[in-house]
Amino acid sequence: MSAELSDDLKNYLDDNPAFITVATVQPDGSPQLSVTWVKRDGDDLLISTTVGRRKEKNLRRDPRVTILVNPPNAPYTYAEIRGTAELSSEGGQELINELSRKYTGKDYADFNPEAENDAPRVVVRVTPRKVVGSL
Repeated sequence: MSAELSDDLKNYLDDNPAFITVATVQPDGSPQLSVTWVKRDGDDLLISTTVGRRKEKNLRRDPRVTILVNPPNAPYTYAEIRGTAELSSEGGQELINELSRKYTGKDYADFNPEAENDAPRVVVRVTPRKVVGSL
């Protein structure tokens, strides 16, 4: 069963280039954290990664994920989104360009000249199961 994001959380994610922290599960059960860009699609969250990165490997093995949204100007305000991830290569390049324009004002290749050496892009769609916090 999926959970809904609050209107305040939706507005925050839509209106701000909000950096999020993504937690995945390592093969030994320990947590792995990554700070990344995010886009909202309804109540789902979309992030981008590349094939072969630790986050991608972890999510293919175990789709459980937690995302922390913590506004830098309100450090005691947060939302923790626990859910499951689905990975797809479809739309990967489009998503990273859209995110790069949101966060940097440039296409990804213009922001990161080494992008042409990246492995193929993956779209990670996180469907919330539970949302806690005060954002």
